[in-house]
Amino acid sequence: MADNSNNADIEARNGATAIIYVCTTCRQPDDPDDAPRPGAALAAATARAAENTDITVQPLRCLANCKRGCSAVMRRTDASAPAWTYVFGHLDPAADAQALVQGAQLLAQSADGLMPWRDRPDALKRGLIARVPPFDFQEPSE
Repeated sequence: MADNSNNADIEARNGATAIIYVCTTCRQPDDPDDAPRPGAALAAATARAAENTDITVQPLRCLANCKRGCSAVMRRTDASAPAWTYVFGHLDPAADAQALVQGAQLLAQSADGLMPWRDRPDALKRGLIARVPPFDFQEPSE
């Protein structure tokens, strides 16, 4: 007999959404201060890619990942389904917006709160800076 005790929990997680925070101030060190910021371009492209999805894009100033810009962070928004938060860098504003949305969708639908490595777009595999555990995370003892 299959254990169905977690079915409601899994269904709740499948309806979870995610948010992508995109740094708008990211730029290359040699870019002029008054030049359009690549981070702003990435934020705009990601917002366009997320249209008609359950993913929210929140532009913000400075993620303090300057040497690895362009940068973005994603997390699941459903507090009843704790998940890891992911930090990405070295993103291409012209090519990686859709990858961010796909990754956020994977995270939102994850049953265990982790973005599956195998299914991630390549930009999110090579651009991973860190993953941060959910609040009150406890490592299972062995």
